[in-house]
Amino acid sequence: MSEKKSIDRIASLDLLRLVAALAVVLFHYLFRGAAADGYLEAGYPAAAPYAIYGYLGVNLFFLISGFVIAWSAEGRSWQAFALARFARLYPGFLVCMAASWAVLAVAGHPAFPVTGGQLAANAFIFSTALGRRFVDGVYWSIVLEIIFYGWVTLAILAGVFTRFKLPLIAGWLFVCAANELWIGSHAARLLFVTEFGPFFASGMLVHHIFSKEKSSEALMMLATAFVLSCCTMLVGRDWMLGHYGVAVPIAGLIAANVIIYALLIGAVALHDRLPASGATLLIGGLTYPLYLLHQNAGYVAINGLRPSLGGVLAVLATIALMLLASWAVWRFVERPARRWILKAFGPPLDRIASRLKQLKRRQAGPAVHRPAS
Repeated sequence: MSEKKSIDRIASLDLLRLVAALAVVLFHYLFRGAAADGYLEAGYPAAAPYAIYGYLGVNLFFLISGFVIAWSAEGRSWQAFALARFARLYPGFLVCMAASWAVLAVAGHPAFPVTGGQLAANAFIFSTALGRRFVDGVYWSIVLEIIFYGWVTLAILAGVFTRFKLPLIAGWLFVCAANELWIGSHAARLLFVTEFGPFFASGMLVHHIFSKEKSSEALMMLATAFVLSCCTMLVGRDWMLGHYGVAVPIAGLIAANVIIYALLIGAVALHDRLPASGATLLIGGLTYPLYLLHQNAGYVAINGLRPSLGGVLAVLATIALMLLASWAVWRFVERPARRWILKAFGPPLDRIASRLKQLKRRQAGPAVHRPAS
């Protein structure tokens, strides 16, 4: 893995993204929809004990994200990194959010009330900071992703991301452990992403181990991050017990976490075994809009289709519909918008970065050479 290439074309990661997205979809459709909030008019009791594990797909997403961000940040200026993340994240989010809002506005489901002010606030992504609910509950994870990107951007700007990556990760893991095991600050949980930080950090460490060195230090940190991630998973388990009255057993959580880590490590280690293709690129491209679109609009679709199709076919038809909509967003919105943003704003930012470097060199003055004694 010494030769850097586009993350989007690693076929094994594309497939892994789809696994994570479908796990979350099945969790929402087969478990959460009828569990406590009344989103679905009827549930799927036979599938629910298995579908409950699907929410852990978000943890897998965070693992993948840590790996991808560590790779994509290598050798980039902070301006280029920030622009690439914006181009990757925002156009798809804006269109999917607006589409979900429109579906919910037309459906008028009492569990999903939407307003014009909510639409405007959600365009900012951090809508809860403006006192407005998310149009779709899955956006909480997008907020955490953006905060993670922000910290990486600051580290690149300060010139410490590449040189001091392992010490930075170690410090982050210490903050995560201190807050989740002792302090319990909700503000710190948001600002430093302490509940899910071990997953992001683990992904970064997997990248470091495979692309740079398999040092004992990095391996020990990865083991520590894994153990800490097992501990922080109890936060979500406690919330589920309080909200749904049921949760994944602790032994099941640990086993699932082992599988999640093994999936990422295996996908990275075996990345040469699965050649990239147009199909794998499509699969990877579908996952982000699928994640954004599927939940609340999917509940509305299942409720509408169930009387005529029955429970199982309603879910399958809704998944097919969401995949089709996700393809349309990826094909006609995400890809062209991303290309346009990078083409329009990339060169000006590169020129600004180049001028700043020249200015720093001038301010530093000529190098002073000591005469030989």
